[in-house]
Amino acid sequence: MENTSKYYSAGDGVSIVKLEEYDFESATEALKNALSPLGGLDFVKPGMKVVIKANLVSAMKPSEGATTHPVLLCALVSMLKEKGASVIIGDSPGGLYNSAFLSRIYNVTGMHETEKYGAELNRDFSQKNAVFPEGKVLRNFSYTRYLDEADVIINFCKLKSHGMMGMSCGAKNMFGAVPGVTKPEYHFRFPKYEDFADMIVDLDEYFHPVLTIADAVVGMEGNGPTAGTPRKIGCILAGKSPHTLDFVAAELLGFSKEELPILMAAHRRGLIPDSVSEITVYGSLEEVKLTDFQRVVERSSLEFSGKGNSKLRAFSSSLLKILLRTRPEPKKEKCVGCGICAGICPAKAIKIVNKKIRIDRKKCIRCFCCQEFCPKSAIVVHRTAVARLLDSGKRDKIKK
Repeated sequence: MENTSKYYSAGDGVSIVKLEEYDFESATEALKNALSPLGGLDFVKPGMKVVIKANLVSAMKPSEGATTHPVLLCALVSMLKEKGASVIIGDSPGGLYNSAFLSRIYNVTGMHETEKYGAELNRDFSQKNAVFPEGKVLRNFSYTRYLDEADVIINFCKLKSHGMMGMSCGAKNMFGAVPGVTKPEYHFRFPKYEDFADMIVDLDEYFHPVLTIADAVVGMEGNGPTAGTPRKIGCILAGKSPHTLDFVAAELLGFSKEELPILMAAHRRGLIPDSVSEITVYGSLEEVKLTDFQRVVERSSLEFSGKGNSKLRAFSSSLLKILLRTRPEPKKEKCVGCGICAGICPAKAIKIVNKKIRIDRKKCIRCFCCQEFCPKSAIVVHRTAVARLLDSGKRDKIKK
């Protein structure tokens, strides 16, 4: 796939279509209705190779709300095959990027169902280095080579809360282009939320998926993106830009763009407008909008300010960062001492002592890799009392 990076238009529309259950016929109809105002699949030509970049973050069952549901993928594959395309489905979760590891992921997440409709699951586990001088922070990086086989990439994400970034949806899903075992290195290279968010946007700019679809039939709230609680939302979203789609998804969950670093990074580059009201939405956002979504973090717009000339402003910003700062918190009664968290921690801030986790707070960069990949959900995102109080007040205001 030749890189033709481009800016997305802030005027790109986003579709919202209700879908209550994971039923193949209903899913097919919902996808057609969501894609219709965006031009459908008219960009697909006979013989074209389409890669669907799914969210297969971990070996979790579809019912757990962490991964793109196979029924939706089956429906999309069927539609693409009708157009004469060949289809590859892939992802690189955290962990070894090899046949044995991904085979288990494919088995547990139900991906083999898509093969019945003509899809091929990625079996190319080679890697490639990219040079991207146009990137803001990510100018050299490794990625999964199978993406080069694509004439176009369709980004099929899952709408979830996220320990580090607040929300995982379209833009964040492309982090799966980075081979699993090297992901912690990128957290260490970009420990600041702003820089990490810019890195995510750089990946989207490099791979430029032609279409982004979000599985929000059942999403995940709370301790996401893997240890949270499945949450019925009842819709799918679609858009040509992952950033405008994320802006609408954030509004659906009750986030402002200032609370989500990736949206702020997109906004600084002119990839989304100032207000979600400036985006054309096909369907009713109000009918699916949530007022009680259990978020994993609380952020303030002041997280990104405080660099002005006012000493009081700088002091206030620093104080708010401390008062609102989240951190990974072990639940020692759940910890089995497997050591996965210690192995994946990019800052080497974790040790297993007497079969229990210990975190060196001075080394911790709060990337939440440990929380995301703990197989026992033994690590949660701890929020301060001030953050919880502010969140409670915000919910009361929204409900009124």
